[in-house]
Amino acid sequence: MKYLTALFALFILLVIILADMGRLGFLGFAYAFPMGDKAGHFLLFGILSFLINLTALRSRRFSDPKRVAVTLTLILALLVAAEEFSQKYFANRTFSISDLLFGYAGIFLGMWLAFKK
Repeated sequence: MKYLTALFALFILLVIILADMGRLGFLGFAYAFPMGDKAGHFLLFGILSFLINLTALRSRRFSDPKRVAVTLTLILALLVAAEEFSQKYFANRTFSISDLLFGYAGIFLGMWLAFKK
C-alpha cells in the first residue's frame, strides 16, 4: 500500500511540475469541459488523502487513530494550499480559491473514507 501511495504522490508532483511549466500535454484534458479542473482537484487530492491516511492507519496501531488522520489531513491541506498560492508566481498558472476549496473537499472526504474503512 505504501508503494502505491508514494507512486500516486509522485504522479501528482509530476502533474504540478508540468502544469507550472505549461507542458501538461494530454493531461490538460480536464480543462476541456466545464468544472473539469475542479473535478481534477477533488479527485486527485481526495485519492491522495485516502491513500496517505489508509497507509498510515494500517501501518501500525495508534492510541488515537482519529488524531493521526486529522493531523495527516491538515498537513496535506497546508501543502495543497501552499501549492495553490504558489500559482501566483507562474505565468502558466492561475490561483483560484474555488480550486483550493474543491481540493479541500476531496482531502477531507478521502480522510473520512480511509478512517471508515
